[in-house]
Amino acid sequence: MGKGVGIAIAAPGGYALDEEALARGIARMEAQGFVVHNYYEPELKHQRFGGTDEARLAQLNAAAADPQVQVVMALRGSYGISRILPQIDFGAMADSGKLFVGYSDFTAFHMGLLQATGRISFAGPMICDDFIRDEPVDYTLNQLWDCLRGPVHSVHGSGGGNPKVDLQGTLWGGNLAMLVHLLGTPYFPQIDGGILFVEDINEHPYRIERMLLQLLHAGVLDRQKALVLGDVSGYRLAAFDNGYDFDAMLAYVRSRLSIPVLTGLPFGHIKERCTLPFGARAHLASDSAAADAGSFTLTASGYPTLAPA
Repeated sequence: MGKGVGIAIAAPGGYALDEEALARGIARMEAQGFVVHNYYEPELKHQRFGGTDEARLAQLNAAAADPQVQVVMALRGSYGISRILPQIDFGAMADSGKLFVGYSDFTAFHMGLLQATGRISFAGPMICDDFIRDEPVDYTLNQLWDCLRGPVHSVHGSGGGNPKVDLQGTLWGGNLAMLVHLLGTPYFPQIDGGILFVEDINEHPYRIERMLLQLLHAGVLDRQKALVLGDVSGYRLAAFDNGYDFDAMLAYVRSRLSIPVLTGLPFGHIKERCTLPFGARAHLASDSAAADAGSFTLTASGYPTLAPA
């Protein structure tokens, strides 16, 4: 599968929680033909991070500068990129020609890179947990390599109550908390006519609503063509929610937004996760011939890909 593709591992956020599993994951990647360049050093982890701020920035810089590397993949998410955003040379990252991959906390990197340079990166799997599982998830890994090979990439989703759509725009988004966290900063790209995808974990529906309303009040959502929700899970409802749940939140959000809101994108903190080119041109269309009236296809094109072997 790998055919000599060079993959660099960098830890701009958290550290590996299971070093033995990481070693097995790297060995598995190498057995598949990938050439792994590991810039993460477990012994240098610092507090909850994969190294001090300076060390994590150095990992990212070294991975981007390595001429034998085509793909730079985040070790894991958690938290950390926010600390080093001002020190990242996004121009150098873009000029490296590397394909940067990650999600969750790595959303901040995608945002900063696109805003500073217009360079497309990839919201997709990370070494932990996607490559260290006892049983790798074929959908997640196939999505990654299909996307990186290009030149077009399609993702299918489905959700109850989804409106009919047929539209095009710039594909962008990621972890909702990270998007809102960057509002008003130099790292938030000003995208008009976009297809915005979001996901989150451990956030109660009222917090999802609150963050979406913040994007609305900031003028972001009205400039988009559509909002597509990925996985939102890991929260607990309480008795005092009194019937307020995800569906109630969704109905309210749909009533407030002037753009279509779809659910069912297979993206987020889940095992079966699609890969999405952040900043690519995309076509979002309902599947008119499908038995499920809420199904849709999201097709991305015009993004950088792996060079042919």
